[in-house]
Amino acid sequence: MTLLYYDPVYMQHRTGRHPESAERLQTVVRHLHFVGLDSLCDRPGWEPASRLQVERVHTAEYLNQLSQTQDAGGGWLDEDTVMSDQSLVAALKASGAVCDAVDRVIAGDAKTAMCLSRPPGHHALADRAMGFCLINHVAVAARQATARHQMNRVMIVDFDVHHGNGTQDLFYDDEQIAFFSMHRSPFYPHTGREDETGTGPALGTTCNAPVMFGTPRQTQMETFAAKLQDFASRHPPELIIVSAGFDSHRNDPVGSLGWETDDYQTIAETILDLAHTHCEGKVISVLEGGYDPTALSDSVTLYLETFMDDEHRRGT
Repeated sequence: MTLLYYDPVYMQHRTGRHPESAERLQTVVRHLHFVGLDSLCDRPGWEPASRLQVERVHTAEYLNQLSQTQDAGGGWLDEDTVMSDQSLVAALKASGAVCDAVDRVIAGDAKTAMCLSRPPGHHALADRAMGFCLINHVAVAARQATARHQMNRVMIVDFDVHHGNGTQDLFYDDEQIAFFSMHRSPFYPHTGREDETGTGPALGTTCNAPVMFGTPRQTQMETFAAKLQDFASRHPPELIIVSAGFDSHRNDPVGSLGWETDDYQTIAETILDLAHTHCEGKVISVLEGGYDPTALSDSVTLYLETFMDDEHRRGT
């Protein structure tokens, strides 16, 4: 049974009229309940991430800065990223969810997990916030897998419309954690070129597939599958962690690569095929972007449903 993580504390990350708003996640949660998918998932309880878990990724000085900003009632960390008086509480709960998912999936309690959380994380760097992101949840999850569970080959797959620059930067010289991203280019954050492939012992463990706006959807889906499968054949994972951004949808006001809702089923099927080939179907997905509430809720629902249908077909 798929694990599903959501907590009302995420709504306490208050951002006002910011595009990364509570409404987007509230709409997803309501829709999953309306169609009945939430009741078909396992809904575990979990604790916020510990300081130790988060400091595997972020500096102590940066975490202190976040704590001080929260205690002061919030404020802007850069031109895009804002905190309220509960934002760090929400972010730590979100990182706790991904760590709990890693523990349970590795223990065999489930094959797949979906973490519906905010604020998002894949732009966050070791020592600063960026692009709506405070703590890099997929990075915290990957470190949980390698540090606590001694995994040697973890793969992060990012299909958000924006390149996951924070995730890439954190693992650019780490040969245990492979990073794959397909994203719009040229576009914010202006990283993720094909020649960015890692450094030192990790040379070749980063793979970027930049896509120009206007590229046909079918070509994009074929590129995602072909490049990801080739990359995984060279770096076969023991666990796949997904930065699941839904802002490539044609209705997204922030990003868009012209995708339709159905394309997220294709993306999910590609990831599942990869997971069954290399890591017994173990996939943990973590919500990143997606800023049209209706497009986001429809896309997340179909993405999650694809994972659940796969379980029924395979009897896992």
